[in-house]
Amino acid sequence: MIPKPPPREGQVGFLYCPPFRVQGTSVAGEATTIMIPELDVCFDMGAPLRCALASKYVALTHGHMDHIGGLAYYASQRQFQGMGEGTIVCDKRIAGDVHNMMRGFNDLERQKTPYKLIELDDGEELEVKNNIFLRGFATEHTAPSFGWVLVEKRSKLKPELVGLPQEKLRELKDRGEEITMTLEVPLIANTGDTLPGPHLVRDDIRRAQIVLSECTFFEPEHKSRAKIGMHLHLDDIVEWMGVLECEAMILTHISRRTHMSYVRKRLGEVLKKEDLGRTHVLMDHRACRERYERQAEEAEQNG
Repeated sequence: MIPKPPPREGQVGFLYCPPFRVQGTSVAGEATTIMIPELDVCFDMGAPLRCALASKYVALTHGHMDHIGGLAYYASQRQFQGMGEGTIVCDKRIAGDVHNMMRGFNDLERQKTPYKLIELDDGEELEVKNNIFLRGFATEHTAPSFGWVLVEKRSKLKPELVGLPQEKLRELKDRGEEITMTLEVPLIANTGDTLPGPHLVRDDIRRAQIVLSECTFFEPEHKSRAKIGMHLHLDDIVEWMGVLECEAMILTHISRRTHMSYVRKRLGEVLKKEDLGRTHVLMDHRACRERYERQAEEAEQNG
């Protein structure tokens, strides 16, 4: 009897939450790489997925190997394929360590792989597209950790000026008066690995259109394990959903020890019907495929 070939590599998770695609992989302890193609941003680079190489920005949540293991390869492949310099964005507390890791690969290869590293403080922002900003916020984990929010900033006429004729508005503007205000629209929030806490009920998290959240533990008896590892448990998600306004909650970072059939069962048991309808699991390939097929059929019917 000849030996069996190795198992096939896992599929890339994919969800279409109009107008954004969410794609990548996220398995607790193994690798997390989640890309938002429309915004050129990838959250973490635990595995250097081919589809993630196109991301101009990689926003790191923390320095654990399953979240940064593919970072040097990402930078190297962008250079090799002529895609331009990759930009790494991280919590300033780990910036020096990230530089040291990347320098280590340069020393090993005897060549310099170009990359750009931008370090941010809690609450600081980086404009990644026109009027789209990446904002970092501190979370609680076993290592220094950040969550991220992608926010669109729109200019809007002040309410008290709505209805005034254009000549009057021009007159006010010529006098140096501010006639517009900035409206913030949170698009996508990503928690990274974290304990529950006040950082998850910030206004920009609560109002985000899409929330990407780790949910490492599902078993009722594993609440203490979640606390020790400083991760979220399904019970935390249930409580949190009561204040979130998101159209889609996407659960990530589920362990291989938790079978997807059990994940579906537990979600059905503990979530309200309206919350269950907006909750998706990135690595539930069957459910994601069926959902996409329904979306494609509806799009075809609507012409």
